[in-house]
Amino acid sequence: MSLEGMSPEGRGLERINPPGLSPATGFSHAVAATGSRLVFLAGQTALDVNGKVTGEGIVEQFETALANLLAALAAAGGTPHDLARVTVYAIDVADYRARAKELGRVWHRLAGRDYPAMAVIGAVRLWDEQALVELDGFAVLP
Repeated sequence: MSLEGMSPEGRGLERINPPGLSPATGFSHAVAATGSRLVFLAGQTALDVNGKVTGEGIVEQFETALANLLAALAAAGGTPHDLARVTVYAIDVADYRARAKELGRVWHRLAGRDYPAMAVIGAVRLWDEQALVELDGFAVLP
């Protein structure tokens, strides 16, 4: 069993990817958390500071939505390493899958290579009709 992501102090998130499951690419199968502060992150879309959806495609919107999620996390005192769970809601799951490598590059650039437990869920529409993708999640801070 792979136990990745533990901090030197032995606290934080333990990313668990058992060898009997399919390889975890871009997510962790399980994340065990040790910490003292839970941060629940509201759904974030590609809204700019004026409340307008930006970006024409899913990659551009994913980048802004992830940046918004990470900004909310940072304001609570957390870092991408503290993310335990992220759920992605996509209007077009086939498009999301087709652009998985591009989306992965965005994740690596903004959040690094520590993957939370993740799920992608197809949605008929999101709160803002122009939004193609939304991310929410929670983090465990020391």
